[in-house]
Amino acid sequence: MRRESVYADAVGSLQAALVRAQKHGIAKVDARMLLLHAVGKDPLDAAWLIAHEQDPLTAKQATDYGDACARRRAGEPVAYIVGHKEFHGLRLATDARVLDPRDDTETLVDWALELTAERVLDLGTGSGAIALAIKSNRPDWKVCAVDASADALTVARANAARLGLDVDFRHGDWLAPLRTEAGAEQFDLVVSNPPYIPEADPHLAALKHEPLAALASGTDGLDDIRRIVADTPAHLREGGWLLLEHGHDQAAAVRDLLRQAGFGDVGSRLDLSGIERCSGGKISAASYQK
Repeated sequence: MRRESVYADAVGSLQAALVRAQKHGIAKVDARMLLLHAVGKDPLDAAWLIAHEQDPLTAKQATDYGDACARRRAGEPVAYIVGHKEFHGLRLATDARVLDPRDDTETLVDWALELTAERVLDLGTGSGAIALAIKSNRPDWKVCAVDASADALTVARANAARLGLDVDFRHGDWLAPLRTEAGAEQFDLVVSNPPYIPEADPHLAALKHEPLAALASGTDGLDDIRRIVADTPAHLREGGWLLLEHGHDQAAAVRDLLRQAGFGDVGSRLDLSGIERCSGGKISAASYQK
């Protein structure tokens, strides 16, 4: 595939390269991170770039930047190009085997950290973002994380090892790995950022570089959430919580599903844009006894 010459052929200053990229459709924050990565610096070190903006690019740096910008214009997430993403104070390795962690998912982590728990379960862990963020803030909690993708678990386990965080990773379909002949493993808190985009949603085209199985879930986007809400009560101790991330217009539907499954104290939390992004509830004593 021919690289766009606008990035690679002009070997000027860092500032000139940054301006050229923005003129050709790369968002400023993305262009800055990709440029820092191309010159071998931390993609978040904006202060370094300001101090060195008149430094010249080498021919190799210009070529590398051209490659990165072409990939970004094709829709590939910056996290995949630079190989990592910052999430809740942690630097996580990311690639096309896992979903690019979103800042809005930190809302789910923050809510979880407000609760009291001994055993926590993260369903559909992907890169391990939620499980590792919880473990890093609550080292005394026992955290288990499940994913149906063996490739995703490879990424998550590597992140956990590099960060020195002890998380029990399981391979399987949602809660299946937590059911044995001895019964259902019990938790105080279950969290999940499951697939929730309707399978015919036109926005999926813009997410073609990310694993589809981590994004889409049935005609209305709620198939996996329905399964989780229906199956989780058997794995929650009395008073245990289930917290779910969902789509921007799904909060009311998810709250209804939680109430129908016997959860109480049902509510939602707003993300960074003021949108109801997470909903959850607690298993009451009455529901637990059924």
